[in-house]
Formats: sequence, C-alpha cells, structure tokens
Amino acid sequence: MVSRAQRGALADWFWTIDRVFLITFIVLLGIGFMLSFAASPAVAERIGLDSFHFVRRQAAFTVPCLLTMVGLSFLTPRQVRRAALLILLAAIGLMILALFFGPEVKGAHRWINFGSLSIQPSEFMKPAFVVVCAWLFAEHARQPEIPGNFFAILLFMVVVALLMVQPDFGQTVLTSVVWGGMFFMAGVPWIFIVLLAVGGGLGSTLAYYTMPHVAGRIDRFLTGDGDTFQVDTAREAIIRGHWFGVGPGEGIVKRIIPDAHTDFIFSVAAEEFGIAFCMVLVAIFAFLVVRGLKHAFREKNDFNRFAVAGLVLQIGVQSMINIGVNLELLPAKGMTLPLISYGGSSMVAIGITAGFILALTRHRPEQRSQERRLFRSAGVAAE
Repeated sequence: MVSRAQRGALADWFWTIDRVFLITFIVLLGIGFMLSFAASPAVAERIGLDSFHFVRRQAAFTVPCLLTMVGLSFLTPRQVRRAALLILLAAIGLMILALFFGPEVKGAHRWINFGSLSIQPSEFMKPAFVVVCAWLFAEHARQPEIPGNFFAILLFMVVVALLMVQPDFGQTVLTSVVWGGMFFMAGVPWIFIVLLAVGGGLGSTLAYYTMPHVAGRIDRFLTGDGDTFQVDTAREAIIRGHWFGVGPGEGIVKRIIPDAHTDFIFSVAAEEFGIAFCMVLVAIFAFLVVRGLKHAFREKNDFNRFAVAGLVLQIGVQSMINIGVNLELLPAKGMTLPLISYGGSSMVAIGITAGFILALTRHRPEQRSQERRLFRSAGVAAE
C-alpha cells in the first residue's frame, strides 16, 4: 500500500486516480480473459489451430492493453491533448495507407500489415478523435472567435469519409453518434442538431442504396431471409443458457458460431454462464457510462467535461451495438465488445480510451483551486 505521506509520481498517481474506474476496467479485462477460454478453443480447432491459440494471444494482448491504460493515466490533461493529436494524425495516415496497400478482408480495406503484425488504424482513431474534438469544442466555448466548432465539423467529415470508403458502416455510426452527443453538450443551436439528424438519415439511406453489403444486412435483419446462420445460432446459444447457464465448458451451440471469440462472445457468455451473468456484464458497462457522465457534469473545465463524456459514450454505444446484434435487436455488424472480445487492435485501443478517462478524471486539488480563483476573479471583474 502506498502511504499518503509519501511523495512522488507513483504516490501522487495512487491517491489521485479514480480507483473505482481502474478496478472496473481491470475486472472487464479479467472477464474477457475468462471468456476466451469458453469461446475461442472451438474456433481455433475449426480452423486447424491449437485449441488455446487465441487464449494465449488474448493473454498477450492483455499486457499491452493494461500497460497502455496505466501509462496514459499518468498524463496531465494537456499531455492527453498532445498524445491524442499525435495518435489521431498517425491513425488517419495509416487509414489512408490501408486503402491502397492494406489487404482486402471480406471486401474491406481496414487493416495494414507490418510484417507479421496487423493493425486496424480506425480502432486507434476513435479515442483520439473524441479527445481532439473535445479540445476544439472547448476552445470555441472559451473563445467564440476561435472556429473550434467549424474545425471539429471538418475533422468529423474527414473521418467519416475515410470510414465509408473502407467501408465500415458500423464504425461510422458509432463515431457519428458519439460526435453528435459531444456536439450537443457543446451547446450548439438546435438547428445544427436537426441538420445532423437529417444528414445521418440521408447518409444511411445513401449507404443502403449504394453499398450492397449494408443493404444485405439490413434486409436480412428486417425480413429474416438470406444467410442469418450466425445471428440465429447466437440466439439459440442465449436461449439454451437460460438464467444461470449450462456451466463452464459445457456449451454446445457456441462450437458452431463462426465469430464466437469476437463479435458473438456475449452469446457464448449467455450459454455457459446464463442471462443473469450477462445482466451483470451489462450493468458494469452501464456503471462505467453513468460514472463517467457524473464526472463530466461535475467538471468546470470544458475540455475535461467534453472528453470524458465522449470517451465513456464511445464505450457505452459500442457495447450497445455489440450486445444489440447478439440479441437480434440490431442488424449484424462486426463490432467487438470492449475489453471482452478477442482482438489486438481493439484491446489496445480500448486501453488508450481507458487511460485517457483515468487521466482526465484524476483528482487534482491544485487545478480545482486555480479554477476557483479564476472564477472568483472573473466575477469580481464583471462587477
């Protein structure tokens, strides 16, 4: 245990970090590793790999995820902004390179290879994009003559255009919803919110009529016709689990779900551990979002408020999309369950998200004191 009397970076970090957030993120990582034993062996055997191939890789991905999360949590808000800007520029550059030099996977160019290492740049773009947009919104709120909102809109258009040409409609929806929520928090006029909603509707309609894979998934969701094997099997796994599951390692339906270890790990959890366990998992994600929004609403610093709210919304909306697909409440979409699903890029990127949240929600008495002094000074000047 670190004493309060101690001084130093580690002691300051320990006593200023939101330990409830930190423990919650670590618990989710632990649940993800536990579920990898349930979900991944059958997938590995089906494609001719060692049974614990994905389990070992999940353990390997957990280490950089945890190190990234803890390392970034030491940053100050100014350092968070700088780190996010660098990550965003690198991610956008890699997304452009992936379009021309990345391998085609299921008709999409989302990955770029560095030797044996494959990276999905759009995963790293998401938390950095949220932080940079929060910075732009905050600067405009602080000094209206700075065109922060305008630059945030331009950045949003660039990111959405890159996601659509990959194509990755699910990430586009996720990014748009989170950005729209932050835009609303920034206090923009209602007309802009209406225009954003209309633009989203028009964009979705255009995607439906111009992208066959988007139209196919929506049609299968609405009519039930076509190849619905994976979502139907996931539903069977959830039904078979009932309230308390069939027991660890006893799942049968999970063995024939193609993406059991990634997009449909929630269904595997339902079959082996039951609906009650899944409700606890949903409650953990809901707790993260509510606690993050509580932090955001108490913040007097606009940047911290917008960034924390946007980052927890990103985790919450991504979780909702993944769980909604598993429950057949949304059209099928390849999106991971944060910190739970298998995937190196996804796990490290969520580690960045968690690290930024921990850094921005740290208790900084000297910063709060300075903000109060500035607020009182502004009040006296106004009088």
